[in-house]
Amino acid sequence: MSCASELSQSHEYLSFRSSIPLRKIVVDSDNSKAWKIFDSGPRSVACPLICLPPVSGTADIYYKQVMGLASRGVRVISAEAPPYWNLKEWCDGFKRLIDILELGKVHIFGASLGGFIAQKFAELTRNFPRVASLVLCNTFADTSVFEYNDSAALFWLLPSLVLKRMLMGNFTTDKVDTRMAESIDFMVEKLETLTQSELASRLTLNCTPNYVQPHLLSDIPVTIMDVWDESALSSHVREDLYKSYPHAKLAHLKSGGNFPYLSRSDEVNLHLLIHLRQFDGTELSSSYLSLHKMPPSQSPTDSEESPINYFNQSEKYVQIS
Repeated sequence: MSCASELSQSHEYLSFRSSIPLRKIVVDSDNSKAWKIFDSGPRSVACPLICLPPVSGTADIYYKQVMGLASRGVRVISAEAPPYWNLKEWCDGFKRLIDILELGKVHIFGASLGGFIAQKFAELTRNFPRVASLVLCNTFADTSVFEYNDSAALFWLLPSLVLKRMLMGNFTTDKVDTRMAESIDFMVEKLETLTQSELASRLTLNCTPNYVQPHLLSDIPVTIMDVWDESALSSHVREDLYKSYPHAKLAHLKSGGNFPYLSRSDEVNLHLLIHLRQFDGTELSSSYLSLHKMPPSQSPTDSEESPINYFNQSEKYVQIS
């Protein structure tokens, strides 16, 4: 295994790991399915933000969101699923997890595969809704955009090394800044920790032909977050997602690559707060504090990056204030 990445040795990550325990929660009767979660924030909040990782991610990749949003009183749960080989099993397992945690509805922040599964979970539980809102980061609504559709049923046969090489192609370090390069190194390090069954099951979910029926989610508030620089998803995939949710708010980042929650965490956290503050004072609030009063340290004018655009497709561009 390669040497530890810069982010995994950073003070923030080490503080995260030393202060927030990794919990394993068994959700089935034969003890074979254990979810891994980091749960931070007040337990009195019954409608937390749950973060779901991409194919190559583990629960701790959202440590910057867990730590960053904690200061605003937001309860954040970063969750990593055990191997599930179809979406119904995954959704049943996730529903049992939030039942065990005694949660009603939840807000979900999902990246790539995590965002796709979040949409499917909202769709499959629509008759007894468990999703309060969705924040979709660099994600998709149809798995047909991936090239391995025809071989998805064979992933369980492939050795771990082959599966990792399939994913490594997305981890290019060309034309990236220091923070993006550090985020790639960190994700490569996390990819190395995944077992063959974890990788194979996630790739199976990612590439098995399936699609979201967005008209069934029309009553759920949605924010679509993506980057304007190069990422694994094409502009065509992004445009299709915009069309699927014509009333969604669009949160654009000028740059950030495939993992903006690591490389542009301040901007991502700000967008999450903007999204969550619409639920202030309701039973769907994710924080015991008001999110309408933004601290000066999180004002976009203080950022070294260019201003962040927050866009409602039915309105004009506005700058976050």
